[in-house]
Amino acid sequence: MKTKLKITSFILASLILVCSVQTQATNSINNSDPEKDKILVYILRNILTRSHFVVKHMNDDFSEYVFNEFINGLDPNKRYFTQKDIKDFSQYKYDIDNQLLNEDVTFYNLVYERFTSKIKNAKSYYGDLLAQPFNFNKKETIDVDYDKIPFAKNENKLIDHWRKQLKLSTLIRIQNKIEKQEAAILKDKKFKKRKFKELEKEARLEVLKNMDDLYVRIEELEHEDWFSTFLNSVVGAFDPHTTYMAPNIKERFDQDMSGKLEGIGARLQKKGIYTHVFELVSGGPAWKQGELEAGDIILEVAQGRKKPLDIVGMRLDDAIKFIKGKKGTEVRLTVKKKMDGSTKIISIIRDVVELEETFVKSSIVEKDGKKYGIIDLPKFYINFNEANYRDSAKDMEKEIERLKSEGVSGLIVDLRNNGGGSLKTAIEISGLFINQGPIVQIKYRGENPIVKKDIDPKIQWDGAVVVLVNEFSASASEIFAAAMQDYKRAVIIGGNQTYGKGTVQSVLPINQFTKYNKNLGALKMTIQKFYRINGGSTQIEGVYSDIAIPSRYSYMKFGERDLEGALIWDKVKQADYIQTNSYENFSDVIFNSKQRIAADSKFKLINEYAKWLKENQDDTSYSLNYKMFAKENEVREKNAEKFKYVFDYKSDLIFTSPKYEQLLFKNDTALADKRIAWHKNLSKDVYVFEALNVLSELKLTSANKIVKH
Repeated sequence: MKTKLKITSFILASLILVCSVQTQATNSINNSDPEKDKILVYILRNILTRSHFVVKHMNDDFSEYVFNEFINGLDPNKRYFTQKDIKDFSQYKYDIDNQLLNEDVTFYNLVYERFTSKIKNAKSYYGDLLAQPFNFNKKETIDVDYDKIPFAKNENKLIDHWRKQLKLSTLIRIQNKIEKQEAAILKDKKFKKRKFKELEKEARLEVLKNMDDLYVRIEELEHEDWFSTFLNSVVGAFDPHTTYMAPNIKERFDQDMSGKLEGIGARLQKKGIYTHVFELVSGGPAWKQGELEAGDIILEVAQGRKKPLDIVGMRLDDAIKFIKGKKGTEVRLTVKKKMDGSTKIISIIRDVVELEETFVKSSIVEKDGKKYGIIDLPKFYINFNEANYRDSAKDMEKEIERLKSEGVSGLIVDLRNNGGGSLKTAIEISGLFINQGPIVQIKYRGENPIVKKDIDPKIQWDGAVVVLVNEFSASASEIFAAAMQDYKRAVIIGGNQTYGKGTVQSVLPINQFTKYNKNLGALKMTIQKFYRINGGSTQIEGVYSDIAIPSRYSYMKFGERDLEGALIWDKVKQADYIQTNSYENFSDVIFNSKQRIAADSKFKLINEYAKWLKENQDDTSYSLNYKMFAKENEVREKNAEKFKYVFDYKSDLIFTSPKYEQLLFKNDTALADKRIAWHKNLSKDVYVFEALNVLSELKLTSANKIVKH
């Protein structure tokens, strides 16, 4: 609340008169509202230049960024604009900043009007191209890294670009049909094999239908949808986490599939014409299934074995209707993987997605005669809007006490895939492991850092601690992990480094800054930056693990550092704190673990797999000759077979629930089943096994254990 008031009071006075802005542009674009567009530009410009964490000058560099982002936002696959179009647009390349300062949207209008005419042309392009068979004997290739390829020189080159894209889509479908046919022949020798010509025609008709459906949906999009793309090009010039949400998008943003719905347990976002997976709900069907990941793009949705429906270009609320469904039913998602750009069909059995699974839970395991506890913390949650709200700090404190009563001698805190949450609970949870002192520093634009401290002298857990992280551990997770590392209170083990999101965003309803009576949506804006108590930012760098373990993401472009326009890493003055130096053999334990990992055949294979994934990510060229395409596919399949069992692992460890939870199983068989599934996964988790090795070797320095501040 304090943050919101701080921003509002700073700029409200200058913005409240925005309703007097004059509008002179004619309503030349369907469904457009020139007055509303100008008001939005005026308010967003003022909020961002006055209150965004970064002082960003609206100059030629800013203008060039907006120019490129908007054009790429409309035409990411280089399907519509030619170099002549880009030349026409370039008259405003370094003038967009001046236009925005005058609430002038001439650049937007020019590009959008040209874009709408190109959309109409596209129908004739793909219709004519798909009317005849493609020549799959011709030796040619296509590069699908559209960020690197230039815009077509002219209309003829543009049509040829369309031809290659449609040919690839058809080729992929033919290959899938042939593979299914071969599998059917193996099962039934009498299965009638269809000719290539027949399969090719069927594949082309499927591509044609998908294209027709796509353009029906594109034509349903309104001016507001496209103007939002432009506004996001403007606000995104400040940083990638600052976004504008139109009223309908804000409404969908607030809709959480992880709540009380029967579905897959994923939160989705719309980016352009694509439906992206924003996050998975811990314990939900998609999370349990294990193949769907944040950042994946959902292309098609099929109900069980029925024919898939293409959802590219579909409104988000419509796409959600097809993805969610009754408990026990199957949904098959055709997904473009963020990891390597490959296309994969993922089958998920829908279930009731319960928020309970996003809360703290713990398990006990015995190793070499000693008991250890593992606490899973999916997010740093708190909700003041509910009467008896759950608080991750209070739940964590309670869980530690329960584990202590059962005699555990060490704790693993599992923060893998924890995207963050409440700063307040991150500070309080950190305080459970130290006497008292600084936990994190936060900084507003142009102000000195504020040191946030744990002021409670009580130590809830003074034993050995290992914190398990991965490349998806972000924000509040990084605050906790960084504090534990800076105090030398815990060993951090996991991926090479965490995500690296060291910024804080606030969602501001735009109508609070004006008397304008139409809904203007909201702005999610970066207002603060996090800094460790050692002075370094968690931005970009994240937290480097004390013990880095190979993972599938080891060589991938992933994390804040790979986002264009991400805020830089910097540092502030170190806070006044004293390391606990809790362990007498800290360095030795880390050395031993690194030696084990380097010699372990399982981790060697995972490292090879990570390199292979990186190679696939970098290889964006495909042959459009059928025989060569099939051969390339065969090689990929053969290489993939090598890594088929890369994550198969089974320890002899037995994980059990704490006694208090076991008492609940008598009346809650569903909870018992969930815990059985979780414990089974823990016993097959090679990362947990190594974390337990580390934990078992740690020796505390003295009976007093932690130095007082």
